[in-house]
Amino acid sequence: MKASELKDLTVDELTRKAGELRENLFNLKIRRRAGTLESVSDVTKNKRDLARILTLLTQKNGTSKAQQRKAKAKQ
Repeated sequence: MKASELKDLTVDELTRKAGELRENLFNLKIRRRAGTLESVSDVTKNKRDLARILTLLTQKNGTSKAQQRKAKAKQ
């Protein structure tokens, strides 16, 4: 999935897509352990897509989890 395609999506759509990718990544890891996964590169592609989406979510929200923790600790 290209980053240019993802930039047009809303935060809700990106969040939903991230959840789908997490589930898919989980299933791919199980299939890899069971030995039924045909292409190990699918796991890598899935991880990269998830990272792209999470990066865009951070950019659109304006804060990272580390910044949120700092703000919470100051309160």
